[in-house]
Amino acid sequence: MQLLPVRSSVTNRRIRWQSLDELALEQPHGRCSAQASQRTSRLTAIVPAYNEAGTIADTIRSLQTQTVPLHEIIVIDDCSTDGTADVARALGVRVVRPARNTGSKAGAQNVALERIRTEYTMAIDADTVLACDAVEQLLTELNRPQVAAVCGSVIPRYVRTLWERGRYIEYLFAFTFYKPIQNFYTKPLISSGCFSAYRTDALRAMGGWSTRTLAEDMDLTWSFYQAGYRVRFVPEAVCYPIEPHSFCFMRRQLRRWSHGFVQNVRLHWRGLLSIPYLRSVVAVAMWDATMASLAYFLLLPLLAIFVSPWFLLGYVIDAPATLVPILSMATSRREVVRALVSLPAFWVLRIVNAISFLEALWTEVILRRPLRVYEKGH
Repeated sequence: MQLLPVRSSVTNRRIRWQSLDELALEQPHGRCSAQASQRTSRLTAIVPAYNEAGTIADTIRSLQTQTVPLHEIIVIDDCSTDGTADVARALGVRVVRPARNTGSKAGAQNVALERIRTEYTMAIDADTVLACDAVEQLLTELNRPQVAAVCGSVIPRYVRTLWERGRYIEYLFAFTFYKPIQNFYTKPLISSGCFSAYRTDALRAMGGWSTRTLAEDMDLTWSFYQAGYRVRFVPEAVCYPIEPHSFCFMRRQLRRWSHGFVQNVRLHWRGLLSIPYLRSVVAVAMWDATMASLAYFLLLPLLAIFVSPWFLLGYVIDAPATLVPILSMATSRREVVRALVSLPAFWVLRIVNAISFLEALWTEVILRRPLRVYEKGH
């Protein structure tokens, strides 16, 4: 059963979880919609969409049933060839269609940015749904001085296939271990592109979302830091995207993410040198993605073959470092069984992820053939 968080107050940080079916029954007439009618926000949501007719209705409905109503919802129909625009219009939101396909999510979002008239702007993918109080939770931090962007937790909407299970464990670990540590130092490495809110004037000061890399969310986050802004992570603001369900789609997504990370390191490395914590985090991430991957997939097997099989214990020693925080968080979410069943998939995804990054590093840095074509990850 898929679990979603029930609304929690800002002062009470505990989150109760419920099933997707329960949430669907509650939202139209339940607690969320009842409270939503009492308040308004100064926030506009933009939803970039290309051929998302099958998923965009859920996204729009989750925006329309927030505890704090949005000022406006704008769907950017990036020249879809299906019924994306028709579905969005039927739900009463504004639809904008550019003259030609922009070629990337960043390009589509910039089309909408020109039309924003509110203090805050939120970007959400067209395959993502929100917990009913997600916007309210984000606004608690976005109202603080010098905060340019806020992001929340990400949990896959479906946890069924090998690749969805691998991503579930990956997110469980990242958003309950890495992200809170980064937030403690007020420097989350990335304000997630699938669901983040921004101060509109700060967003415009950065020129919107840049198309110079394949990871526009990372590019924007690092640009904010170099401009003196702050970014915050709000774990109580939860979103549920549809993750790649097959190897083909997962490979596309990982390829885009890996190339995007390398592109951003090359683009921002001079600026990162002036921000000590961020410089250290990026350096560690680069080291882990390169040297740790090589050691994991090349050095340990060679040592086991040519020196001693005891070197295979390196894999066993590495496991608790991952298992302890994952199982700890799974216990608090009452998802221990799901986590245990999904763990083997995480090791498979880890291998594919490492190979994808090493390929991106070789192509971008050694061969100097940057990837420029934006491919959807599902």
